[in-house]
Amino acid sequence: MPFMFQGLEHTAIASADPGKLAQWYADHLDFHINFTYAGNYFVRAANGSMLEIIPSEGERPENRMKTPGIRHLAIIPDDFDAAEAQLRAKGVKFLGDAFNNQGNRLVFFEDGEGNILHLIAREKPLP
Repeated sequence: MPFMFQGLEHTAIASADPGKLAQWYADHLDFHINFTYAGNYFVRAANGSMLEIIPSEGERPENRMKTPGIRHLAIIPDDFDAAEAQLRAKGVKFLGDAFNNQGNRLVFFEDGEGNILHLIAREKPLP
């Protein structure tokens, strides 16, 4: 029996300024703004993964590492150290230094609106 569900097509982020945040992803993470409509922006990474950035409504809730809900986006760089250095040179806010966890190298940072992301270099792919 074939799989009915193929996987995630995109993840949405609500933003006070979707165009500005979409451009942040383009400028800092080399995503491409590939589709827009009615104030919504789709940005696509080199591997095909996408984010939809939509207009937000209301006040932003607390945003900490373990606040309930989606907590971070993991970004795969070609070269971990070069990617971290490039982001630091662009003034990106980091939440700490790079560290190793179970053979993986990680460093957490924020996008232009404070959403949490991290670079990850896995010693071996997940099963």
